[in-house]
Amino acid sequence: MYILIIAILALAVAGVILYNRLIRSRNRVDTAWSDIDVQLQRRYDLIPNLVKAVDQYASYERATLEAVTELRAQAKRVTDVEQRGRVEAELGAGIQRLLALAENYPDLKANENFLNLQNELVETEDYLQFARRYFNGSVRDYNTMTETVPSRFIASAFGFEPRVYFQKSSDDVAHVPMVNLGSVE
Repeated sequence: MYILIIAILALAVAGVILYNRLIRSRNRVDTAWSDIDVQLQRRYDLIPNLVKAVDQYASYERATLEAVTELRAQAKRVTDVEQRGRVEAELGAGIQRLLALAENYPDLKANENFLNLQNELVETEDYLQFARRYFNGSVRDYNTMTETVPSRFIASAFGFEPRVYFQKSSDDVAHVPMVNLGSVE
C-alpha cells in the first residue's frame, strides 16, 4: 500500500516538474518572439526616414520606394510567424535594394542623415539576426520537449502546441551564389 502511494506521489511530482519545464520553455519562446518584434518595430520605424532620404535624391526610383513602403505595411499586418518570416525576407531584400541605390547617387552616399540611417539599419539587422537565432533555438527546445517522452504526455494533456520557426524564406537559400573555384590539384 505504501509503495503504491509513494509511486503515485512520485508520478505526480514528476508531472508537476515536467509541466513547469514546459511552461518555462513556452515563456522563453514568447519572450524571444517579443525580442524579434522589438527589432522589427525598430526596422519599421527607420524605413520611412530612409525612403524619404532616398526620395530626395532619387525620386524617379519610385517603384523601389513604393515596394519597400508596401512591404513594410504588409509586414506589420501579418501575425502568422511563418508568413511573417517570408514577408520580412522580402522586406529585407527591398531595404538592400534601397540601400544599393545610394551607389548611383554620390550626394546621397555623402548625406550624413542617410549614412546614420544606413548604420542604424545595419545595427538593427544584426540585432534581428541574433534575436531570430535565439527565438529559433527556444522554439527547438520547446518543440523537443513537446515531442519527447515523458513530457509529451503532459504537453498533449495540457494543450501545449508545437511552435513555428521564424526564418527567412527557403528561396534565399536557393539564391546563394555558387563560386566556381576551378579544379584544385
